[in-house]
Amino acid sequence: MRLPGKTIEVATSEDYKLLENMNKLTSLKYLEMKDIAINISRNLKDLNQKYAGLQPYLDQINVIEEQVAALEQAAYKLDAYSKKLEAKYKKLEKR
Repeated sequence: MRLPGKTIEVATSEDYKLLENMNKLTSLKYLEMKDIAINISRNLKDLNQKYAGLQPYLDQINVIEEQVAALEQAAYKLDAYSKKLEAKYKKLEKR
């Protein structure tokens, strides 16, 4: 339809059908995204529960790690002391 000096476009039923189809597809995509978000949330909750179940073991590992570090330091001190003792013994043995 044309008016003098102006162009007016009239939406046809095909245009409305196209918009309707686009809206339906968009709605379906949003539903898919919602399902994906729900699954991610569910999986995250499951992982958090599993992590909470493992936490006591992780705490034990940390304690053991600290104990091993302390034992290692004690071993280094003992080694240094034994070397000093050996040096004193050799010095006394030479006399």
